[in-house]
Amino acid sequence: MAEVNVSLGERSYTIYIGNALLSNYVENLPHKLNQQLLIITNPTISQYYLKPLLNTLSGHQIEIFEMRDGEQFKSLDSYAEAMDILINAGFNRDCGIIALGGGVVGDLAGFVASTFQRGVDSYQIPTTLLSQVDSSVGGKTAVNHPQGKNLIGTFYQPKSVVIDIDCLQTLTERDYRSGLAEIVKYGVIYDADFFQWLERHTAELNQQDPATLTYAIQRSCEIKAEVVALDEREKGLRALLNLGHTFGHAIEAATEYGAWTHGEAVAAGIIIASKLSEVTQRLNSSDFRRIKDLLLALGLPTKGPQMPWQDWLDYMQRDKKVKDGQLHFVLPVAIGQAEVVSTIEHDTVAAVITECC
Repeated sequence: MAEVNVSLGERSYTIYIGNALLSNYVENLPHKLNQQLLIITNPTISQYYLKPLLNTLSGHQIEIFEMRDGEQFKSLDSYAEAMDILINAGFNRDCGIIALGGGVVGDLAGFVASTFQRGVDSYQIPTTLLSQVDSSVGGKTAVNHPQGKNLIGTFYQPKSVVIDIDCLQTLTERDYRSGLAEIVKYGVIYDADFFQWLERHTAELNQQDPATLTYAIQRSCEIKAEVVALDEREKGLRALLNLGHTFGHAIEAATEYGAWTHGEAVAAGIIIASKLSEVTQRLNSSDFRRIKDLLLALGLPTKGPQMPWQDWLDYMQRDKKVKDGQLHFVLPVAIGQAEVVSTIEHDTVAAVITECC
């Protein structure tokens, strides 16, 4: 079992990565688990992993909320349902919330934990590749609004993150590849050696080789832990983790959180951001081609959907990265390096989007 520490003073916690961790969940935690526990999951996940988790939690008061499956259900309605369960069950400030599922479950569970009785313990058990390498780490919680993704949320760190690689065996091919987009992101923005390693191991990643996958997850978590420790509330460095997300979130919102997975939208968004960087002479053409080739080799989309420029603009202007009325873009300037840019003319952005969609 590998361990990655997220160093945030009294809010520090450990990410545990390995096989067969779910069936030994309680034994793997270094701290005592709360007596009252709400498990938030969904039917897709619960059919495989709820029973093994429950078998380790004998003696606890357990409530279960099976939210509906899909990004469109990461909503205030689902949040209210979870709150009703907690209140009706008489849960108190000593309870804990366990997220058993992907990013949608994890984001909602974290938001519930951060707001119930002004904050209770939160635990992440991510079961998708995307949530294992991204959303379960770093303490971002949220629900969506019809006009934009993750517009309602908090920063709230979990007590622990347990990543059981075995959970990936039940992922669909599409959902697995969606997680690879976030892994590529870390190489593009932060670690040129890791990006090169990914280029050399595309065949193993496509075949879901366990050893290759374990290293990719561990290195992704290490990078995110380093960035979060330096900038927990996204005042500077952590903003780089949003590479591709301004465009990706616009794609998701425009398609009503159904037609595109988050990872697919981020992959297309990375291409748009990289092309924008190339066009504005920040990124050389060779590095742009390497980014595009790696995403293609991993079976990810490199073209976004077509929609009017005004729709793109409307969705992007609702994004959380807008400051002082200006759009801010995370742009790669070399493999392993990125920066936030806010001085690009709308006509340039519109032309690049047209080319990439």
